[in-house]
Amino acid sequence: MEPVHFQKLYDDFRLGRIDRRTFLKASGLGLAAAVIAACTPGSSAKPTEAAGGGEPTAADWSPPSGVDLGKTLYITTWPNYHNPRTIEIFTELTGVAVELNPLGSNEEMLAKLLIGGTGWDVLVPTNYTFETYGSKGLLEPLNMSMLPHLDTSRYDQKLLANAEYPAGSKTLFGFNKDWGTTGFTYNKKHVTKPMATWKDFFDLAQTDYSGKVVIHDYQLTSIGNALVYHGYSFNSVDEAELAKAEELLLAVKPHLFAITSDYQPPMRAEDAWVAMTWTNDGAQLHADIPDIEYVIGSDGGEIWSDFYAVVAGTAHREAAYAFLDFMAVPKVQAFDATFHKAPLVDSAGIALQSEEVRSNKITYPDASSLTKLEFGTAELLTNQARADLWARFKSA
Repeated sequence: MEPVHFQKLYDDFRLGRIDRRTFLKASGLGLAAAVIAACTPGSSAKPTEAAGGGEPTAADWSPPSGVDLGKTLYITTWPNYHNPRTIEIFTELTGVAVELNPLGSNEEMLAKLLIGGTGWDVLVPTNYTFETYGSKGLLEPLNMSMLPHLDTSRYDQKLLANAEYPAGSKTLFGFNKDWGTTGFTYNKKHVTKPMATWKDFFDLAQTDYSGKVVIHDYQLTSIGNALVYHGYSFNSVDEAELAKAEELLLAVKPHLFAITSDYQPPMRAEDAWVAMTWTNDGAQLHADIPDIEYVIGSDGGEIWSDFYAVVAGTAHREAAYAFLDFMAVPKVQAFDATFHKAPLVDSAGIALQSEEVRSNKITYPDASSLTKLEFGTAELLTNQARADLWARFKSA
């Protein structure tokens, strides 16, 4: 097989676009599962990290009886965010083939939903999006009778509340997958200057590490962290403050290695040395490459929570609810997290994780490091001033 073809197959597997069996068959690796274990992000988990006694089985969850689930399910989500083996187990238990569609921002998800005709069944949106999705009828209120394994009493209610629409109504449009922060990673093999704040990040991007820094292709985080650089709120929509953030972003742009939300490949290849990073990617990168450190900016930034939700008008509604119910099982959550490494919300899922995982300060940071972080606000998903700023930045 040509190297370029193999790389495409591997990238599809890594991003969850194809399952392990398809990858092995198409690549000709056959029984060489060790190859995957050696190179898959997050696969460095030791046996002691295995959750709740290993893989989920039919004894932990079975499909609803007497229900035709169909053959296909389409999930739109984030890169590096689902254990391919978890998806494979769901398919083995249900016969439903799952296709993952990773995107890089909630704005991109919203735009595609508004255009229509996506064919999506399940969405993995972030906390600040539910007011917009609910008001526009893009998601359906959860039918709790179809989620017998979901017990939200075990969830941190501050994180769960974001999925209520209208706010405070107790009508859920989603339930938590996990949560995390937006910080940055750096490779200490190459980065020797202290990096603890967003001021360090943007200043060093323009000097010592010019050409080696990645920022998200996502206005929420890239504009937000540029605002924090100046001491402003991550969520600011103030005209003068946004102008200062734009000035900074335009100054740093010529020095960037890339603007992308899929930054693991350049960090792993050491083409980039510093990257704006979400918790789960930071934990995956550090587990595989200990020289890569994850930093929560001491000057502020974002805390977030992601959810599972059902797209309104889904053509595969029964399969969508079966998948959500499957992911509500604590053993499934804990097993899935051995790959994605984001912190869980369900206390029963957390209890099944090993002490090594629960004590990992990237995945479960000290509360003191979170005090200056802000949840994104609903306004930011559709704010025209920030959208225009981002368009000018991208086209500059």
